[in-house]
Amino acid sequence: MENDNLKLTSSEIGTLWGEYVNGTMIEIVNRYMISILEDESIKKVFEIAIDTWEKQKKQLVSFIEKEGFPVPIGFTESDLNKGAVRLLSDLFCLNYLHIMTIHSLVGHTTALSVSVRKDLREFYNSCDNDAKSMYDLTIELLLKKGKFQRDPYFYPKESPDFNSTKDFTDGFFGKGRLLSATELISISLNIKKSIMAKTLSIGFSQVSESKEVRKFFEELEKTADENIQALSKVMYKDNLPVPMSWESEVTTSKDSPFSDKLMVYHMGFLAQTAQVYNGTGLASAMRTDLAVVYEKSILKTLVITKDWFDIMVKNKWLEQPPLAPNRKELAQDK
Repeated sequence: MENDNLKLTSSEIGTLWGEYVNGTMIEIVNRYMISILEDESIKKVFEIAIDTWEKQKKQLVSFIEKEGFPVPIGFTESDLNKGAVRLLSDLFCLNYLHIMTIHSLVGHTTALSVSVRKDLREFYNSCDNDAKSMYDLTIELLLKKGKFQRDPYFYPKESPDFNSTKDFTDGFFGKGRLLSATELISISLNIKKSIMAKTLSIGFSQVSESKEVRKFFEELEKTADENIQALSKVMYKDNLPVPMSWESEVTTSKDSPFSDKLMVYHMGFLAQTAQVYNGTGLASAMRTDLAVVYEKSILKTLVITKDWFDIMVKNKWLEQPPLAPNRKELAQDK
């Protein structure tokens, strides 16, 4: 049997479904952002991002339809309020594209890791290469504009060193050691992602139409801020600089550029991906105080995710992915 003729597995269908829904969400956000951008160099990068998605979108639709599954609705022009007053600055838009590109890199790698069919593997390899190119473009432009804060510098020792004390894991009583370079990978990235989530929560809470949705954004902003403060405290303790905030890049507009459905879904997406990064951080944390910070963050985000789910279901905004066949119902209907 030819590899490309293999029936797609549930995991493969699941990744295609998720890539489509999340991609259409980001597409709407990108289309709004490019409509308000004044900086031509940033606008050019967004044009590339939009064109890249259009190519990927066609391939996703082809894969899904060929297997006989309905193409998800996802997000459409109806979720974009054209002509809305500017809510976000050009620089925040560029930083947004950079952070979302990091999510794409992780998502494409995960999708590739569960793909068996050759045509699907080739597709995700292509998506991964597109994301890598976009990552380079956003990094270079942020550096050029002096708005990319690099992680703290460490200074080399003359020779390799080995841990020789049980205090290595102690972070509460001052007997332990300083943060390791491997721990800072997750700390820095989690702070940057929480800063973006907090900034979007501030902006979305200003423009959302529903009182219930505004309350959700306010709670999410509070949770994101608590995560930022907790991780920053760990870094400050070791005299390390923390990533800069972006809250001042939100205007005072109350004119919503997006539907409440899109904004709530987007923040749920960020909360769910935050759990992945928190889990990675917890796995790499060897200081007890840092492990406690991640555990608390995971629990707080679980509460936010539950609230998100309730709002999405209540408003009939949550599109259902393909489900396993219900054998009991099939047997009863016979």
